[in-house]
Amino acid sequence: MKVEIFSDVVCPWCYIGHVRFAKAADRFRAKGGKVEVTFRPFQLSPEATSEGQPLLEALAQKFGPNVAQMTSRVREVGAQEGLEMNFDQAVHTGTFEAHRLIEVATDQGKGHEMADALFRAHFTDGLNVGDPDVLAKLAAEVGVSDSGEGAAQVDEQLARARNLGITGVPYFLFEDKYAVSGAQPDEVFDQVIDEVAERTGQVPLAPAGDGCDDGYCAV
Repeated sequence: MKVEIFSDVVCPWCYIGHVRFAKAADRFRAKGGKVEVTFRPFQLSPEATSEGQPLLEALAQKFGPNVAQMTSRVREVGAQEGLEMNFDQAVHTGTFEAHRLIEVATDQGKGHEMADALFRAHFTDGLNVGDPDVLAKLAAEVGVSDSGEGAAQVDEQLARARNLGITGVPYFLFEDKYAVSGAQPDEVFDQVIDEVAERTGQVPLAPAGDGCDDGYCAV
């Protein structure tokens, strides 16, 4: 089963959805099924630069002073999934190069590991995932040889996301036919995977769950 996950590495609900879907995929594999996951790019803030600024500061400029309250819910949900999400340390930054690195890692069979490292770097470690030095260090830790390629593929997939009408992430596309949006509970992912596997017909689009859009996040 081929699954494409459109997400951004600075999207908290994408991180949560990434972990939840991985649990469901592992359960399906334990039953003898096969799941091939490919990470696809989406940019919450395409205008952001690699210099970076404190995330809470950037959110305050956009949404007002109550950003700590805005992020408290998502931090609690993340903790329930075993994730440490330090919004007070996170850096608002451009993510094109991070997506390019995932593309390179995918070609080397390490896309999942690279995405996981980038999520953790941004949300837990407070690193600027737009900084070339940070990306080089993370690539080395994952064992990815960065060829410098992949930009054209990222541009192509960003255009594809627009053509598909994707405005919020995470967005899970199964077999290029069936879609689920939002960081659904992993039990929902269990059901969708089973339905697609059985090939009994079109899987209904699940109700949108928690997620992020161009205006950042439904926190």
